[in-house]
Parts: sequence; C-alpha cells; structure tokens
Amino acid sequence: MKSVLMIAYYFPPEGSAGAYRPLRFVRHLSKKGWHTSVITANPYRYERYDPDLLGLLPSETEIVRVRGHDGWQAIQGWRAQRIQERLSGASGETADEIHAAHSKSFRSTIRRTIQTIAACYYQPDMAKHWVRPAVEATVKVCSCKWPKVIWASAGPVSAWVVAQQASKKTGVPYVLDLRDPHGLMSCYELEVQPPTWVKHRLKRTMYRLFKGAQSVVFLFDAVAESYCRAFSGALDPFKIHIIPNGYEGTTEEFVPSNGNKFTILYTGVLASYRYDTLLKALLILKKSDPAKARTLRFVFIGEGMDELAKEAARFGLSDIVETMGPISQVEITRLQREAHAFLVLGRPSTVKGHELFAGAKLFGYLKARRPIFGVLPQDETKKILERVGVSTVASVDAPPEIVAILRQLWDAWSEGNLRSFLPDRARCELYSAERQTAALVRALEGAPAPRHLQVGAIVAAVPALRSSSEAPERGVAHSVGTSTAPRSAGGRGQCGR
Repeated sequence: MKSVLMIAYYFPPEGSAGAYRPLRFVRHLSKKGWHTSVITANPYRYERYDPDLLGLLPSETEIVRVRGHDGWQAIQGWRAQRIQERLSGASGETADEIHAAHSKSFRSTIRRTIQTIAACYYQPDMAKHWVRPAVEATVKVCSCKWPKVIWASAGPVSAWVVAQQASKKTGVPYVLDLRDPHGLMSCYELEVQPPTWVKHRLKRTMYRLFKGAQSVVFLFDAVAESYCRAFSGALDPFKIHIIPNGYEGTTEEFVPSNGNKFTILYTGVLASYRYDTLLKALLILKKSDPAKARTLRFVFIGEGMDELAKEAARFGLSDIVETMGPISQVEITRLQREAHAFLVLGRPSTVKGHELFAGAKLFGYLKARRPIFGVLPQDETKKILERVGVSTVASVDAPPEIVAILRQLWDAWSEGNLRSFLPDRARCELYSAERQTAALVRALEGAPAPRHLQVGAIVAAVPALRSSSEAPERGVAHSVGTSTAPRSAGGRGQCGR
C-alpha cells in the first residue's frame, strides 16, 4: 500500500479554516488506498476548538501531536484565553472598556515593540519552536512506516521546514502545499511590519524549500505565477500543480427554506474582509424601501464580529444585521440549510495581492448549493463564481450596484424563484474532493502536472503581479546561488514559458 506522511500544523480538533484542507485530503487519500499518517501541533491554545471533527478521521490514520516548548507563547495563550473569558461574560459596556484599555497609546507602543522583537526572533514564523520536535517525530515515523512521500501544508512555513529537514535525514521526497501566499503577499493587515532583513531571510528560506521539493501545489494559476516571478529559478513548471480548495461529499439538493424574512448567511473570519460598502447599500435600501428592508436578515457567524456589530448599530442597521461568534461545523451546516442565500466578501484593495484570494468558505457554499451574493473586487472569488454560473455579483466599490443585486435576489425569494440563481451543479463538481485528491495523487507520485504553467498570460490582469515583476525585491534569488538565466519581459527564469 502506498503511504504518505502529512505535516499539518493545523489539524482537528482545530476547527479554523487551515485544518480543513489536510483533513479532506487525509479522508480521501485513505479512500484511494493510501495509508496516511499526520504530524500536527499540540498547541497551547486552539484558535477554534471543534472536537466533532475528530469523528471524521479514518480509524487507521496515525496522528502524532507535537508541542514546541515556548514559554512566551504559553503566556500569550493563557492571556488570550483569560481575556476571552472576561469578554464572554461581560456586558457590552464592560467589553468596550476592555477593548479601549487594550488600545491605549502606551499599551499600543509596548505591543508594537514586542511584535517587532517577535518578528525578528520567530523565524520563519511563530511555530519556530515546533520545528525540532516535529522533525524528530517525522523521522521516527519514517523509520517505522517508510512512506513514499512527505506532504506539508503551509501556513505556517515551519511545516515546510519540517518536511525539508526530515527529507534530508531520511531520503523521503517532500511535496509542498500552499494555502496562503506566505512570504510574498500581505495576506493580513499587520500592526507592525517586520524589518526588511527579516523578509529577505524568509524569502531565502522559501527559495531553498521550493528548490528541493518533488512537487509544489498552489491554489490558482495567478498565485503560482507570482511565486515563479518572485523565486526565479526555484520552481520548475513541470513540478507545479494547481489544486484549489474544494468541498467534501456531493452537492446538496436545493430545498427552499421557510420563514418570513429573506436570510443571507456569512460564515468565517470577517476582520480581514471588506464590508463597508455593503452596510452603505443596506442603508440606501432601508431608506428607499423600508418595507422590503423589514423582511431582510443578514446573519454573520465567526471571528471578528464585534466591529461589524458596532458599525451596524451606528448605521441603524441592527434590525437587519445579526452577529454571532464561532460555532461548530455541525451548527454551521444546519444554519446553511436554513438560509436562503450566502454572502461572500473580498479583501480590501489596500492588501497587496488581494486579487489572488478566494476564501475556503466559498467551496462550502458551492456544496450547500444556495444562491450566492458576492460583494467583490476583481479577484479569484469572482472568477470562480463566474465559472460556476453565478451572476449575482456586485462590485465592492458600487453601493447602488450592491442594492440592485440584492433587490434581484429579494424579488426571486418573494416570488418563490430562488432556484433560478443556483450555481451550476456540474461546474460546482469540478471542485469536489474526489477530483482534488486525484490531482494531489499526481503530485505525491512525482508525476508531471497535467498542464504546464504559462507565465505571462495572467500578469496583465493582476496588478499585484505587474508590480512584483516590474520591481522585484533584490537579494533573494542570486544571493542563494540561483539560476542566472536572463529575464525577459515574457517570463522569469525556469517558469517563464
């Protein structure tokens, strides 16, 4: 039997978005006859604890949990839990006082100083202390199981370091899987940006990791192209595989929900997504058509909802906008079936590379098969929605357009005609876990990608790629002995095809 050892820092009972991709692959590789073992973290604190996910694991999969001993993070984990407990039992006024104290100038200065020091010390990332024990555990499993390949999912990039170091010790090849554009794009807004030398060091580390990999998996062509340009000579186009996120199981039958309010559901993290123009559009609708607004209900579930609740109250929209903290996946599935439509948002344009994102929640929406209301920039999420036949997408910069699309959906709901806005089932099935796992098997076996990345065809449509190719950061490629192949306007090194 073929076997794979999987390095996944985030894994159940962790219920955050990063845990679902490795969980999905573990389940479906087992179905395809692969024996799976997993090296994962035993953190001081789970971001979103969801023990129900443990019941989805194949019984034969060996899970090895490793903790990197880090006193600082232990204290931070205890502190975060204590603050969360205080907030969960506090009144709204007390919660505001706690947040205000946290935001005071003196405390903010201290926090930024600590974050700068941490950015310099924790290399390649905050999971630094996990690397050594994880490598030891990986080598031990390899000596007993002798897997065909090691697969590592990032973030954190430390998971890739574990795979590379264990591969060097055991001779087992490794495959890298990238969920977020680490070391290249500003995925999340940070209060403190790390020093330039820290960024250079991370890129040199990632160059070595890319160079030694048997295969590298990216979510989208545009993401793969951006890395080819930033890490010239490290990535062989024959070894690049494009495997977007997906969903598990089959698409659900559409059964219209009851209720006297048109309910639109949003699930997942909100803090790094843009919703200001949506609130403006809801205010326009409420003023222009109050009767329709009274039958409208937006439900937001997940992390980072406090600020939205405050903004909704400030706009006088608390009767339309409801917020709720994180809940289990079982509860999310139930609420999805009760919703009439789903909401998907995009990253702010101030985030470099925002065009390259499509949140994992989108694929859960495709499986649940409800109408999808998009308030988006020109990004990968919009491309995917267009690919599956979703027409109810408004520009994030145009509140009147958002209102118009919302009216279309409301009219279809009131007339009992929401079925006309469903995503195309056959196109949605392109993102099924079965198809994604079949593509992953090719990467694990070291087979060439079914199609080669054509760098240059995407760059004109993605400003983030244009800027990175026109002004590449110096000292990354050539400082670590990379190819000195000439760089033409049509491509970059080995990937410039």
